[in-house]
Amino acid sequence: MSGAGSGAASKGRQAPGAATARRTPFVLLVVVLLGSGLIGLLVLNSSLNQGSFELSRLEKQTDELTDDRQALEQDVDRLSAPGALERRARELGMVPGGSPAFLKPDGTVSGVPAPATAQPTTLGTTGIWVPPALDPTPAAPLIPTPTTPTTPATPSPTAAASANSIPAPQ
Repeated sequence: MSGAGSGAASKGRQAPGAATARRTPFVLLVVVLLGSGLIGLLVLNSSLNQGSFELSRLEKQTDELTDDRQALEQDVDRLSAPGALERRARELGMVPGGSPAFLKPDGTVSGVPAPATAQPTTLGTTGIWVPPALDPTPAAPLIPTPTTPTTPATPSPTAAASANSIPAPQ
């Protein structure tokens, strides 16, 4: 009987080398998982730092571009002011337009056209300039004064050609 009991006891016991042999794959798996986790965290931290540097660079570039845009908007505002536009137009040889005439959809003309003259404009005056059409004070009605056209006795060929090239309103 003692032989049977010792056989059962020897089956329950394992040699010290066998126990470490079974633990080796588990220990290696844990070491590999921990190592790969640490390497993954290092890579993630590096990429986050790189993204942070890129974000800082882009924010600085955005601030510079915003400043440039504001400076350009100020230049546009300065150059589109009425006084600046008038001065630049006069430098280019332009003069203020005369009274306009409007063509209605039915072909009739509203208003009396007048040529542009080199008279001073109202932009140099103080106060607010109100166009005559919006002025609340009634002005004298525009009545065309009859003028005697002075035509040469013999029309030149260019005058006849220009007279023929203008179509009559319909």
